[in-house]
Amino acid sequence: MARTTSTETAESVAMPSDVRQRILDTASALFYERGVRAVGVDLVVDESGVAKTSLYRHFRTKDDLIVAFLEREDAEFWAQWDDVAACHAGDPAAEIEAHMRWIGKRLARANYRGCPQINVAAEFAEAGHPAREVSRRHMQAMRKRLAELARRFGAARPNDLAAQLGVLVNGAFVSASMLAPDEATRVLLASARALLASASK
Repeated sequence: MARTTSTETAESVAMPSDVRQRILDTASALFYERGVRAVGVDLVVDESGVAKTSLYRHFRTKDDLIVAFLEREDAEFWAQWDDVAACHAGDPAAEIEAHMRWIGKRLARANYRGCPQINVAAEFAEAGHPAREVSRRHMQAMRKRLAELARRFGAARPNDLAAQLGVLVNGAFVSASMLAPDEATRVLLASARALLASASK
């Protein structure tokens, strides 16, 4: 007769969605802190306290787990973006500055290790890797949103302004360690204002 482990017993009374959430929460924290290649499935199983069979029931492969991590980060990022945008409807310049402020605060967090999308894309050289596809969609969405803001702002060359703002934001994400916590927002705001001033000439 097969023995039932305490982990399996605990999981049997948990809702499937709770188990999936626990796995994803654990994996997300580990992926962000250590990098996705450094974190194996066994570590996620150990840290989350679930059986390996449960992990594979919810995520067929490690790649599926990585994609779920990135998609959740993506959804949270755009939810924050949309909340900020809603507070500045009709004033694109104010909206751009507001985005620089919350992104600056994000960079100043003690546990900030960069943009998850950029970090993961850098770990996988394969162009067709599913994680790179999620990252690509994120960057495309960023460019589209910035282009729309640039058009509403009335920039003579909105695509150029969108590209410049995108480089500013993504450059800040990868350069966060070079900025003091109280410096990130100031640098982002000053740079964005210079770009807007140049685009309005």
